[in-house]
Amino acid sequence: MTPNHAMILAAGLGMRMRPLTLTTPKPLLKVADKPLIDWAVDRLAEAGCDHLVVNLHHLGQQIERHLKSNPAVSFVQEDPVLETGGGVKNALDLGLLGDQPFFACNADNLWLDDGEGSLERLGTAWNDDTMDALLLLHPVETATGYDGAGDFWGEVTQAGPLRRMTDGGEGQPGFVFTGVQMLHPRLFESAPDGPFSLNVLYDQALAAGRLHGLAHVGAWHHVGTPEALAATDALLKGGA
Repeated sequence: MTPNHAMILAAGLGMRMRPLTLTTPKPLLKVADKPLIDWAVDRLAEAGCDHLVVNLHHLGQQIERHLKSNPAVSFVQEDPVLETGGGVKNALDLGLLGDQPFFACNADNLWLDDGEGSLERLGTAWNDDTMDALLLLHPVETATGYDGAGDFWGEVTQAGPLRRMTDGGEGQPGFVFTGVQMLHPRLFESAPDGPFSLNVLYDQALAAGRLHGLAHVGAWHHVGTPEALAATDALLKGGA
């Protein structure tokens, strides 16, 4: 299946990107002369999504001005900021994401696909009988701008069930979450109100065996600091 609804999470404060984000929201910082959020918008449009929900908080009026000419985009203002899980739950409660699986993407991560698009691959791999969430993961050893041990491990070539790196992952190949995912609304049925992280729901799905992962094929850039932004910009302008 290919979802026609998607959410772009753009309400973060961009603390690690200061001082750049004192005057510009992180999703509008540019890589290769293109705002970060536009990389996600373009990928979702290519995948056939005809309705995008963008949540806003820090300097959100700038993001709204930037995207307001796109008829596919709806905006949700957050005050206070609801974090990743609370932001998606709020959009669901407002009836903006439908009742079928949808895509959700961070506005500040940049992925390039080698071959078939990652969103299309997520849609093809989705199994409604066994999944509540399907995360796009990237191998730690080839992740640009990331130096951790990874978030999850498991057999993710064919969209297998996940385990945390802290749960038996020692010595296993680690995978970092790219910020790109496919979620079913039922994942949020017992979600708390107010601000909370999607990790709360990931852990519930993990316990039920319904959190799966799919390995990304291509390049993934973690753009978390001014230094990483400059490095990614130079890399992509160089044609890498």
